[in-house]
Amino acid sequence: MQAEELITVQDLAKRLNVPVSWIYQRTRRGQHSIPHMKLGKYVRFSWHQVVQFLQENNQR
Repeated sequence: MQAEELITVQDLAKRLNVPVSWIYQRTRRGQHSIPHMKLGKYVRFSWHQVVQFLQENNQR
């Protein structure tokens, strides 16, 4: 089983076409934040988990 590649804040912002500051804001929202993991001072994302999160939370 191959581990999924983790992406950076900058990579995620580029893929979503949003500012980096928007990504950081969405990591500070408690249980409503974009799924992420902290590796020391670094924040990383699983693209698959982010897409799933956005699809589930875009049904308003």
